[in-house]
Amino acid sequence: MTLLAGILGFPLAHSISPAFQQAAFDFYSLPIRYHAWPTRPDELEGKVSTLRGASYLGANVTVPYKEQVRAYLDDIDPWARSIGAVNTIAREGDRLLGYNTDAYGFLRSLKDEGAFDPQGKNVVLLGAGGAARAACHALASAGVASMIVANRTLERASALADEIRDSVADVYAIPMSGDRLRRACASTDLIVNSTSVGMRHGAAEGLSPLEDSIISPETLVYDVVYNPPDTPLLKQATKAGARTVGGLPMLIYQGAAAFERWTSKEAPIDLMFRAGERALASLVEAD
Repeated sequence: MTLLAGILGFPLAHSISPAFQQAAFDFYSLPIRYHAWPTRPDELEGKVSTLRGASYLGANVTVPYKEQVRAYLDDIDPWARSIGAVNTIAREGDRLLGYNTDAYGFLRSLKDEGAFDPQGKNVVLLGAGGAARAACHALASAGVASMIVANRTLERASALADEIRDSVADVYAIPMSGDRLRRACASTDLIVNSTSVGMRHGAAEGLSPLEDSIISPETLVYDVVYNPPDTPLLKQATKAGARTVGGLPMLIYQGAAAFERWTSKEAPIDLMFRAGERALASLVEAD
């Protein structure tokens, strides 16, 4: 029997997950087909329910459902529960279990692609949504010295900061603009954009979450946005002489961890990277 897996989110027209996940399944000649499942908010509960069927392996979850989807699962892994966001669903029998592989993907890409060890470092985190939650808890577990969480809605930033206060004593929330953000970005070791600002076909396409001239050349700038590969923020950082990491490695590494969760096989990382890079290049050319 052919099993089905896919990605839940909305919209999904430009997702490249089907390309690199299918390449991994095909590498092992597994009878599994991976699909994009665009799911409107009023369809989410019903679509998750279909994953209980015997023909389903599981699903990845992307924006805007990483927090909302938890309500429709039977159990959630302790790490995903701590983060408060699920990006991977696995079916076990008739039960649906939720996991978070974003945090793993973020830390691995930070270390492997950015040559950056978070321990003892100072961080500015932009955003407080699902991706931000994964990055925040991952960095806290890695032993950062301080973290500033900046978000348009200050209450959400404050709530996220409070969640890691036992692990990171020097943590606080600030607005997503103003002098406090400028001062923080000018003197930090790491800036992480976990918002969708700058994403192609997004509401803030072509924009950066930061003003010009506030990035230090000593800072590593990490943008979770992977399309376009060279986001406005990364262009700013390069102009400032800072090192950068784009969003594609995190996407591939989190997808690889999901693949291993579903199949108990080692993910063919290099193959997944090549498939993802080709799919992303095709999107850029098509636009």
